Parts: sequence; C-alpha cells; structure tokens
Amino acid sequence: MSSALPAASIGIDFGTSNTVIAVATGDGRVQSLRFAHGGTSQSAYASALCFREERPGSSLPPNAVGGPWAIERFLEARTALRFIQSFKTFAASRSFQSTIIFRQRFQFEDLLAAFLRTLIRHAGADLDLAGAPVIIGRPVRFSGSNPDDALAMQRYGDAFGRLGVSTARYVYEPVGAAFSFARHLDHDATVLVADFGGGTSDFSIMRFSRAGGVLRAEPLGHAGIGIAGDTFDARIVDRVVAPRLGKGGSYRSFGKVLTLPAHYYATLARWNELALMKGSGDLRELRELARFALEPAPLQDFITLVEEDLGYALYRAVSAAKVALSTQEAVDFRFADGAIDIQKTISRTDFDGWISDDLARIAATVDQLLTTSNIKADQIEKVFLTGGTSFIPAVQRLFAERFGREKLTSADQFESIAQGLALIGQTGDPDQWAIAA
Repeated sequence: MSSALPAASIGIDFGTSNTVIAVATGDGRVQSLRFAHGGTSQSAYASALCFREERPGSSLPPNAVGGPWAIERFLEARTALRFIQSFKTFAASRSFQSTIIFRQRFQFEDLLAAFLRTLIRHAGADLDLAGAPVIIGRPVRFSGSNPDDALAMQRYGDAFGRLGVSTARYVYEPVGAAFSFARHLDHDATVLVADFGGGTSDFSIMRFSRAGGVLRAEPLGHAGIGIAGDTFDARIVDRVVAPRLGKGGSYRSFGKVLTLPAHYYATLARWNELALMKGSGDLRELRELARFALEPAPLQDFITLVEEDLGYALYRAVSAAKVALSTQEAVDFRFADGAIDIQKTISRTDFDGWISDDLARIAATVDQLLTTSNIKADQIEKVFLTGGTSFIPAVQRLFAERFGREKLTSADQFESIAQGLALIGQTGDPDQWAIAA
C-alpha cells in the first residue's frame, strides 16, 4: 500500500451517451473537466464522432471532431460526413471488427482513441496521463447478447495506451458513483447504487464507514444487465417509428409473398448500428427489397432516413419523447423531415407496457444481487440512483416498492461516476477497487 497520496488522480467515465473526465487532488477536492460550447460551460461530452474527408480521393485519414462539435458539424453539413454515436456498445462485440470511413478502416480502439483526443483537446487540459493514477470506469456487464469482457478490456487498454496512459486501473462504474455519493454520508451505511447508462444498468452494494475521519468502503456485491436508456428508446422506435417505415410489410420473391426481414428494423432501433448502416450492405439490400415491396413508399422512407443521415434527428425526437414521459402523462411524438412525417400520441401507460419486460429483467438482476450478497432489502439504508433513465417513473417505482421511497436519492446524472473514480485514485490503496484488465 502506498503511504503517500498522489498530487492528482484522474477519473474517466466513458459512457454510451456522454463522457466525463474528473480530477481529484490530495486536499479532497474533485472537479470535472469543462469545455465551452454554444455559450455555456459543460462537463458532459456527447459520446459521438463526426468524420469529414480531408480531400476527396486522398489517402489522408479523415478529420474527426467529437462531442457537441461532432453534432454541430453533422447538423450543419454541406459535404459528405460520417456520424457515429453510442459506439461503446461495440466494445465487447466480437462481431464488430471494424468499419470503413472514407476508405480508412477503423477498429473500436481507433474510434475510442480518436474520440478521447477530441475531448482532451476541447477541454484544454494538461493531463498527466502517464504519471498520475488514472481510474477508468467500466460496466459490470458490457452490452450485447454475448459480451466478451476480455476483448473489451483489450480494446480499452489499446485505446488508452495510445493517449499515454501507462498504468490504468479499471473500476466498476457504480462503485465510482458510490464513492461520489459517500462523501456526503454523515453516518455508516449500506448503500445500493443503481447506475443507469445508455447501454447498461449496473448495480453495486457497498458498506461505508468512517474511522478516524477516514472513509472506508467494503464492496458486498455487483451485478449488471445490458438493458438501459437505449433499450427504452428502442421500444419507442419499434412501436411508433418502425411500422411507419415498413415493418410488417411484404414483398414478392419468386412468385411468393414474404414478410420484410425483421433484422433491418432491429438495426433501426439500435443507435450504434443505425449510425453505421449507410456504410454497410444493408442499404443496398433495402433498395433491392423496395423494388419488390407490395407497398414501397414506407420502405423508401426508411432508405431516405439512412441515405440522408437522419438517424441523429430521429434519436433526438425519440429521446425527447422518453424524457417528456417522465413528467407528462402523454406526449405527442413527431419526426418530420421532407417526405417523412411520423406522428403519434404516446401515453405513459403505453410506454410502461412496452418496457415492462425490460423492467422485470432489471428487477430480477437487483433481486439476484441481494441474494448473492446475502443482504435483505430492509438492510439497505440508502438507494443511490444515477443516470437519466433513473428518472423514469416506472424505474423509480421498481426501487420504491423494494426499498421504500424514503430511501431513494439521486445526484448529478452526469458527473458522479467520473468524480468518484478520481476520488478512488486518492485512496491509500486504489488497487483494491480495480478489476483485472
């Protein structure tokens, strides 16, 4: 165990939707890196990249911008661009090997390294990534039907290594959130932390105590599931958007009438995959299907959505509807661009029904965590909820029914994980929190 605490430690929360970097110092202070955009100072940096070809036909690597600058460039585009979002979802996927962007092949680690460079550049920070302790968050369970943790860690290690990180420690994201929350505890407590991201929902049970003014923490159990904000977005896409773009429609093939393949609509509902659809063979196949569709107009609108890079505009419309349903009983959803015009009133009751199976799986994950940790629900003294999805009323009810609404608390939905990770770097033995890479 090191006897001297470092002058500074760095926490990095690379998220599916947003990314935050925080720095903690030996005097107990912790602060997130901030950057100015659109006249405001922000700490949450959108996990998005936008590539522009430097010179058409050249072999130069495409120019990349990230965060809100990626969104701004994309929305104001006058030339061909490639916009990528939610790419963290590919981290543990063996089926994702690479994508071609303006004739250049990019693997996951290339995307992550390029993205992090843009964040650090825009923050204008002089970070000692080689010398300071760097604590990097990771989900308890990565996204995907069959996630490969070892592959994800290998890809993370490669990407962060390119930025000069000599020794990285990887810590579960809800543990980082727990450390941030524990600063404000005035008594010993057993805490359940529920971290709802874009791609995964992660849970940790921690026992916090103080001895001689020093905060001590004991992890009692961890669990995670690949269901979170993007999954709930997908339910809206599946029920509201996909039918208007041809889902359930038919086409003729060798004299038979067949249903349009469902996998295109599964891609439509996944933001990370939709962002790459234009560069895959799916678009060519959709054009061929449209020639033989019994009702080609909806399928043609789907093709237009992909060809004209309208995926991000759709993402904003769907996410806005989901957020509005946290405070309203119904919302009038609308996505309109050119010939595409999709309108539908969504009630909170409808939405709760669409996500009921997802909520049941989240509840089962929490119940299993209590069982494996040998902790009863009434032994949990505080439930710390973090992440935008934690504000969904049905999610709040799930935890209130198990633990009591009076135990629920929340904090900044963006900064708590990164700040907690940075604080772990200031503990006497940060290695005790690290997960083997």
